[in-house]
Amino acid sequence: MKKVVVIGGGASGLMAAYAAAKNGNHVILLEKNEKLGKKIYITGKGRCNLTNDCPPDFFLQNVVRGAKFLTGAAYAFPAARTMEFMELHGLTLKVERGNRVFPASDHASDVTKTLERACRAVGVQICLNESAVKIEISDGAVCGVRTLKRDLQCERVIVATGGISYPSTGSTGDGYRFAREAGHSLVRTVPSLVGLELKNDFSAAQGVSLKNVVLTATRLGKTISSRMGELLFTHYGISGPLALSLSAEINRFSLNEVSITLDFKPALDEQQLDARLLREFEAHKNEQIKTVARSLLPSACVNMILASAKIVPETKVNAVKREQRTALVKALKSFSLIPAKLRGFEEAVVTSGGVELKEVNPKTMESKFVKGLHFCGEVLDADAFTGGFNLQIAFSSGFLAGNSIN
Repeated sequence: MKKVVVIGGGASGLMAAYAAAKNGNHVILLEKNEKLGKKIYITGKGRCNLTNDCPPDFFLQNVVRGAKFLTGAAYAFPAARTMEFMELHGLTLKVERGNRVFPASDHASDVTKTLERACRAVGVQICLNESAVKIEISDGAVCGVRTLKRDLQCERVIVATGGISYPSTGSTGDGYRFAREAGHSLVRTVPSLVGLELKNDFSAAQGVSLKNVVLTATRLGKTISSRMGELLFTHYGISGPLALSLSAEINRFSLNEVSITLDFKPALDEQQLDARLLREFEAHKNEQIKTVARSLLPSACVNMILASAKIVPETKVNAVKREQRTALVKALKSFSLIPAKLRGFEEAVVTSGGVELKEVNPKTMESKFVKGLHFCGEVLDADAFTGGFNLQIAFSSGFLAGNSIN
């Protein structure tokens, strides 16, 4: 039996503590907040999309960074085992659109309660309102943890402190400091799954939600991303599922090098769209172009599209020249969005970046530098798209970290 200290009572820390204690170890879990799983409470808009009911290979396809590193974890503790674990410990689940898994109650708090219940059942000692301040290392191995209240001797430490997204939940980057002090490299942290501020002024379209549109990003002439889905115009730029996914793919590039276009009509190619415009124009030849355009677009988007095509909104349809119609087709098929910056960590769903994966054993989540020091969850340089995949990273890596201690 080993003495294990887990730092952080979120998704990965609770799973790590459970797995370590189930193997017969003496486990102390330190949580600096007044309650466990503070970030879990706000995931999935308070409902907690806790995983995605998919096989490991599909899960890995949705990991933006760290897929190779997480391959072993994905197969050792896949979504099916996460669901089995939750149900075994009393949580009824349901699967919704896109294979997203939620508690049947729609209460994120029930996920935290289930993890806590599982931990207590195997003897995890949970200590709330206790902050770890230093990991003690001697002769290349962990030997203890110092908190604001006491010194704890131990043979293993699992760092599960999360990233720096939603800092109000206590994610303040403590784990990065612990890693650095232990000699680890850190990949620069950037917000991920977050809205995108634009240089274009689309305030007139604020609140407009577009479905089945395609958002494409290119960098230096190479396509980075091209996805169909839902997009939301906001007071600062764009949000919604498409924008969040895009942020995960462009957050490590200079945005000055990134070009973004929006296809309002992906079901039609340019020739088909031109034919559609001709039919509309023929049927409404004496009306203003801004009126006819409302059959193609939400009214709040009409003026910005016409401005892009350099057409005065009050122009009569029968006065629209061929080159203007061609420009209108181009605007509808590849409307330019000029990125300014990503929204901040206070709005980011996850942190991208963190502990360098090359310095961590993917089979055990143990440091390659310090014996007995493990990392799991968001503190690692691994992140994924929305849909329950990031919490699955937490559960898979947490389980491996804890289960490797026996």
